[in-house]
Amino acid sequence: MRKASIGTIFFTVFLDLLGFGLVVPYLPGVARDLGASPFLATLLGAVYSAMQFLFVPMWGHFSDRWGRRPILLVSIALTAVGMAALGTATTLTGLFIARAFVGMATANLAVASAYIADITGPENRSRGMGAIGAAIGLGFVLGPVFGGLLQAHSPIQRVGAAPAYAAAALSALNFVLAAITLPESLRPEIRGKAVRSLSPFDRRRFQLALGTPKMVAALAVQFVIVLSFSGMEQTFRLFTTDEFGFKTEQTGYVLGVVGVVLITVQAFFIRLFARVFSERALVRTGVLIEALGFAGVALSPAASGAKVGLLVVSMAVIAFGSGLANPSLSALVSRSTQPSEQGSALGTLQSVGALARVFGPTIAGLLYQSLGPQAPYAAAAVGMLIAGAVSFGLGSPSNIAVKATPVTNV
Repeated sequence: MRKASIGTIFFTVFLDLLGFGLVVPYLPGVARDLGASPFLATLLGAVYSAMQFLFVPMWGHFSDRWGRRPILLVSIALTAVGMAALGTATTLTGLFIARAFVGMATANLAVASAYIADITGPENRSRGMGAIGAAIGLGFVLGPVFGGLLQAHSPIQRVGAAPAYAAAALSALNFVLAAITLPESLRPEIRGKAVRSLSPFDRRRFQLALGTPKMVAALAVQFVIVLSFSGMEQTFRLFTTDEFGFKTEQTGYVLGVVGVVLITVQAFFIRLFARVFSERALVRTGVLIEALGFAGVALSPAASGAKVGLLVVSMAVIAFGSGLANPSLSALVSRSTQPSEQGSALGTLQSVGALARVFGPTIAGLLYQSLGPQAPYAAAAVGMLIAGAVSFGLGSPSNIAVKATPVTNV
């Protein structure tokens, strides 16, 4: 069997996120065209994330028990089916059902993070998590751009069908390539050592995370970061249309700038910064930078002739902060758990993020509809300031670590 490597999981995650990114620029607009209000349109993101919250623990649990490879393959195959269904949806109900199915299928990033944790030592953990972040960024930069271009030049009359079908094809290709190139990373002797309940609400699943105040702080920072960012994600297409008159492809280009910055930071700079600064310091710095970026987005419509420039620069600033904070927080948590429990521990972190993604679009949609297009971004800036304050409660891995306690299946 081939040796597990960061490169193989990087490519798997990249294709996964490339398919996801293809549909980002158009979904809220499609929902509004089908009669949805801004609030209902943003609920597409909430439904997607609700399914991720429910299924992240399941994928993490199964990967700890049976290995990372089979779980990744199954989830990728289901993603192809869900994306194809998304392309055929012609009603709001069909759109929501397909989006929920895709949310279930793509709840596998915690498994990918556990894969990296399996094959890297503590000294290279930040680099490995940065590789996942770079794959996400690369998929995010190419996905929205190609999605916007596909929609702009689509021979299919139905809006959004071409990007969704392309995403389904990429997932099918991803399945074939992963089946050939992705070896198992979890050693047989440590599989099934930590058997946990499949319920995302099970108290035992959070026992490790709630063991110390510093771990609680890590989860709180994750929640606030994702709450703020997901609200921006799900309202941005509506925001660029209402405030800037952008078409789908123009929105895709701005999101492409975000991806370029994410790639640059997470593929190159994060390794340099991790040698000099602690993960705790990188998290704190990243969220405060994101606060500045969100404030800039909120102010951009009032910037007269420079409003497009301010929007693009502010989105790049958000991406820079995110590139620092997200992989550093994952590395901090992964270094604090036992090898046999890293899938579940990172799954808990992803579950908290998925829960925040349920509330983020919902709150942002309500703010957008009731207070105006700039309101979600001003609220996100405040949220990032709160995350920065909470991040002072983070400790070093040695301070966070909790003694592993075997938990039986219930």
